[in-house]
Amino acid sequence: MRSYDLSPLYRSAIGFDRFAQLVDSALRSEAQPSYPPYNIELVEEDKYRISMAVAGFDRSELEIESERDTLKVVGRRQKEGQERTFLHRGIAARDFEHRFQLADHVKVVGASLENGLLNIELVREVPEAMKPRRIEIGTTGRVDLLAREAA
Repeated sequence: MRSYDLSPLYRSAIGFDRFAQLVDSALRSEAQPSYPPYNIELVEEDKYRISMAVAGFDRSELEIESERDTLKVVGRRQKEGQERTFLHRGIAARDFEHRFQLADHVKVVGASLENGLLNIELVREVPEAMKPRRIEIGTTGRVDLLAREAA
C-alpha cells in the first residue's frame, strides 16, 4: 500500500484539521467491519437513515450512543442457557461494535427495531447563524449610518 503524507494540509489549511484527521485515519485504519450489513439512505434533504440487519438481537442487546461527531452501535448477545447442536449455522450470532463519523450539525433523532432491522434516523440541523443570508446593497451613506448605529 502506498503511504501518503498529509502534513502539508495541517500547515496550510486553517479550520480543516478535522477533515484532514478523517482522511488520515481513513488511510491508516483497517477496513470497516462488514458485520452486520447496513445501508445509509438519504431520505430527504438533510434527513438520513442507517438501517442495520440485526436479526436475532433483542432490543435489550442493542445499544446506540451518540457523542459529539461519532455514532456508536453495539450489539452484545446474551449467553444462552442451554447448549445447542447445529447441523448448519448460517445465521451469525456474534457481538459487534460499529462506529459512524457524523458531519457537523448531524444529530440522531430516533431509532426503531422492526422485522430484524435497526433503523436509526438522523437529521442535519444547521444553526440559523450559519445559514446563508441575503445582504442588502445600500449607498455609501447608508452603510456608514448603519455602522454608526451598530456601534
